[in-house]
Amino acid sequence: MEKCRKDIRRAELSLALETPDTEDSMFHLQQAVEKALKAYLVWRDSPFRKTHDLLELANRCVEADPQLAGPLQGLAPLTRYAWEFRYPGESAEPDVEETRNWLARARGVVAAVQSRLPEAAQV
Repeated sequence: MEKCRKDIRRAELSLALETPDTEDSMFHLQQAVEKALKAYLVWRDSPFRKTHDLLELANRCVEADPQLAGPLQGLAPLTRYAWEFRYPGESAEPDVEETRNWLARARGVVAAVQSRLPEAAQV
């Protein structure tokens, strides 16, 4: 969970630059959410395949704990930021508003997952 918080912080810093780096911010937001979901599955001793697919991971988390359904809804579009801007291409850079919205969502996901973990796992 500490790595999730670090990714959130990196996303915030990238977004706060004089010229916001939304590509970098979105990458770190995707990573924060992915790590939170995987941390939860590890804690639940629920195996998962190697993937960046947030929908797949979220579905596994909801299977284990239906109370996570609300906070984990609609994460699929964030998945593409795991790789989209890592290589040159024709992808449009996300705008600042979209990035701020995803920042709020990622904070909510990390908080929701953290609230379901025992205190010892929240470090």
